[in-house]
Amino acid sequence: MFIMNLSSPILVHFITIIVFLVIIRFLAKTSFLHILVRCWRSFEDRFYVYQIFKVPQFNDLFLENQLYHKVSTYLTSLPAIEDSDFTNLFSGSKANDIILHLDKNQVIHDSFLGARVHWSNEKYCEGNGKRTLVLKLRKKDKRMILRPYLQHILSVADQVEQKSKEIKLFMNLEKNPYENGRWRSVPFTHPATMDTMIMDEDLKNKVKADLELFLKSKQYYHRLGHVWKRSYLLYGASGTGKSSFIAAMARFLNFDVYDINISKVSGDSDLKMLLLQTTSRSMIVIEDFDRFLTEKSRDVSLSGVLNFMDGIVSCCGEERVMVFTMNCKDQIDQAVLRPGRVDVHIQFPLCNFSAFKSLANNYLGVKEHKLFSQVEEILQYGGSSLSPAEIGEIMISNRNSPTRALKSVISALQSQTNSGDLRGPSKVGQRMTGSRSARSSRDETGETGGVFSQESSVHTVREFKTLYGLWRMGSRRKESMDLSSSAEKEESQQAA
Repeated sequence: MFIMNLSSPILVHFITIIVFLVIIRFLAKTSFLHILVRCWRSFEDRFYVYQIFKVPQFNDLFLENQLYHKVSTYLTSLPAIEDSDFTNLFSGSKANDIILHLDKNQVIHDSFLGARVHWSNEKYCEGNGKRTLVLKLRKKDKRMILRPYLQHILSVADQVEQKSKEIKLFMNLEKNPYENGRWRSVPFTHPATMDTMIMDEDLKNKVKADLELFLKSKQYYHRLGHVWKRSYLLYGASGTGKSSFIAAMARFLNFDVYDINISKVSGDSDLKMLLLQTTSRSMIVIEDFDRFLTEKSRDVSLSGVLNFMDGIVSCCGEERVMVFTMNCKDQIDQAVLRPGRVDVHIQFPLCNFSAFKSLANNYLGVKEHKLFSQVEEILQYGGSSLSPAEIGEIMISNRNSPTRALKSVISALQSQTNSGDLRGPSKVGQRMTGSRSARSSRDETGETGGVFSQESSVHTVREFKTLYGLWRMGSRRKESMDLSSSAEKEESQQAA
């Protein structure tokens, strides 16, 4: 009876499946399955005709082949290199970085548009130790994938290099360097990022979107016949965050920064040479541009600067971002700031209540406080009179006591308002006059768009509210003075 049950078809099939699964699991833990796969691929390759393409590291003149570097970067980024039987491990330029590199005769399998390709690394022993990367693909797939695949490699390699790139800060420190070149570089270690910037979120998102669109617009610029570059003007009082925003832009783009000190430029030709020696995918910065434009004695002419901004020399290089900073642009000739020379204007105002709350959160770890309402009232009726840097410094000095820090900020704002600091809108008549002149200049020049501002335009109703607020604050101070004087009189009468 037992033998008859054992010989039943269902039981036989069940035992066969169990045995097969045990064998597969055993083979998966050994090299036998790997050997079978390799043998099958070798057998399959015999039925196809392959074509070989070599990418040598150097040409016959021992000049480096840039394509070799790009392909090597691409292969290093592939997950297949980790799945290979063996590979080389190297330490990277940054701490804790481990980089995988192809070993001699190592084969990496890749696929593109449904076609399988193979890469290997050959080393010639000709005394110079030069290497060659070898691409092997089926001949029937060559016309379909070869050129698109190489373009794909270049695109991915550029992205990998850009992400791992170490940003540098270049400076022209000498006026006439004959031997050492025009630029000196140091690692760019400024910690500012778009996330840490204290500014209006809508404005920040607009700038980020503008920069991202610029990075993707190479073909668009070329179709228009324009140079692939973008220029920004950052204007506002000192301490409002213009320099930090430049650092945040550089980190967002992962571009090198070329900081031009015009006082170290010997003339127009020298300025052109500085521009020619910058690289693509870089930010070119001129700070305090208004100071240069208002100086009478200078080595660089205005026409030289205008040619620097949009002349024929500015075409020698692409994917550049130019940034100019000013404290005030009202007295600057509009021809200097026209579109094409300056594409986007970004205003950096003094500290408003929204920026104050962000500063309090970052510097003091305080999101709400009973003194916030008093700060809001001062900023609403007295206007912004301190920069974010000044308020931030007060908070840093009193960071162990948030209440003391906020009281110090209130005291500083009140003293600035009482003294009538011209930086803020405490003098309403002057602010209204400036607003009318700014509106009239915009009407005359027809300037539209390209201006990113953190403050809306000033209207008559807002000026009236500000004037009324100042009157209320003055009335309160007067009442407090009258009360204190009457109290003193009563005390003196009682004493008599």
